Amino acid sequence: MTSTGILDSLRRALGVRRASVPPGHSQSGERPVALVYRGPTQEDRDCADTVVGLLADGPWGLEVRTTGPKGELPLSSATLATARLYAQPGGGDLTPAYRQLKPHRKAIRDFVGQGGRYLGFCLGGYLAGREEGFGLLSGTVDQYIVTDGATVTTEDDTLVDVAWRGQPRTLFFQDGAYFTPGPGQEATVLATYTNGLAAALVTPYGAGRVAVVGPHPEATADWFEDPRLPFHDTHDLALDLVGTVLAD
Repeated sequence: MTSTGILDSLRRALGVRRASVPPGHSQSGERPVALVYRGPTQEDRDCADTVVGLLADGPWGLEVRTTGPKGELPLSSATLATARLYAQPGGGDLTPAYRQLKPHRKAIRDFVGQGGRYLGFCLGGYLAGREEGFGLLSGTVDQYIVTDGATVTTEDDTLVDVAWRGQPRTLFFQDGAYFTPGPGQEATVLATYTNGLAAALVTPYGAGRVAVVGPHPEATADWFEDPRLPFHDTHDLALDLVGTVLAD
């Protein structure tokens, strides 16, 4: 078997597209692929499952697969090369999560830099930063709860008020980040906390694009049950975030 035949056999086994197809373009009618990371820390609140559902049910026609130690596919440069979007869900603490993901830092940076899309929710937003992260954001990524004027000062599950595209909204929140673009960094700020810091933004990275959010616009009704919190349906905001990062 030729090397091309071997690669095609591997792609068929993985159920993915040929890497020669530009990101976001289908081959022979196949849908663009979105990869959602699934690791040990994503199981507490089914964070990965929630993002899978969001992407699969959305209007973008994505084929959604999971990747990582608990996923269907291995997280690697070869797997990323088949995808249009890589999503890093929330769940777990930053230091142990980055320890697990650090070996994939270059592959993820290369994927986005070459035209891929990165989507980070809560922990995934932290992981886009420079220190314990993939280095996709050049500015500050840090805890909102320790900032001046923060309306939430606990790491417990709670709610947070933001202005999303100028409109007041209340979102599920668990120690999410704020984001400050680096000097000269182009960024579209979708949402701000009440103290003016960015709660969600989209920014270019190389030929690709990065979307990060501190709160959880993707949260489903069951997230609000333990502990009991007033339910706020913010699915439209999650769709806005994903649609913005996928836009050409």
